[in-house]
Amino acid sequence: MNRKIAILSDIHGNFNALKAVISDAEKHGVHEYWLLGDILLPGPGSKDLLELLYQLPITVKIKGNWDDCFLEVLDVSNIDDATDIYLARLSQYLCETLSKDDIEFLRNMPTRVKNTINGVNFSLTHNQIEKNWGGALIPSSEQINFDHLFDKDTDVAIYGHVHHQMMRYDTNDRIIINPGTVGQPFSLWNKFRADNRAQYAILEVDDSGKLDVNFKKVTYDTLCEIELAQQKSLPYFELYKELIETGINHTHDIELLQSINQKNNYENDVKHFLEQLKISKSL
Repeated sequence: MNRKIAILSDIHGNFNALKAVISDAEKHGVHEYWLLGDILLPGPGSKDLLELLYQLPITVKIKGNWDDCFLEVLDVSNIDDATDIYLARLSQYLCETLSKDDIEFLRNMPTRVKNTINGVNFSLTHNQIEKNWGGALIPSSEQINFDHLFDKDTDVAIYGHVHHQMMRYDTNDRIIINPGTVGQPFSLWNKFRADNRAQYAILEVDDSGKLDVNFKKVTYDTLCEIELAQQKSLPYFELYKELIETGINHTHDIELLQSINQKNNYENDVKHFLEQLKISKSL
């Protein structure tokens, strides 16, 4: 049977981008969805976004580094710097709507899935096989880093994380696919930076194992996304607005985050949130 699969990665809480991608994928008659992680944060999408995903025929789901960051806040409860406060305050925002089942959905996602379709062996990860974070697989990385995506029996490696659509090869001519990012497109090249369309890919595998890959870019209502973030009182709203408009991310801008945290009393919010988590764990 011919299979048509929508590959989605790095939604990052962008509710309106996800809606647009799902609508486009349905128009193209996809049979199933593969989800490569970084589902939530820093965008406003929370339980509403997960409920969109629950309605889809998702046959593969992978845990991304932002999914792990959220779970780490719940499990470890440490705040060492301004970025920790940023992640913890956004996690607090998520916990206002997520149920225990929602959190378990995220917690139970693996970091790698191997799948075979019509004789073709796929390896699916968020980033590297051994870790879902870091910059080892950005487009300009050394070839050997991409070769490490493969086991002996893997024909096609698919990963997300780097927010760039790509198709390339390992040194043995095996295929590497990156569907790009649903929620946070960006480019280092100024002329392309204004292209904020949501990205995903459609993979088709025919009965004989022949592959077609169609990289998709979908226009969505960015103003509606910004308005949603404001309506839902998303922490760090101005940073998210800038991210949607320009693609610029300030996750590791310690000086800027310190200023915002101090202005909005986020550190005290987070300390109270973490204390409540500790109390709930002890009950």
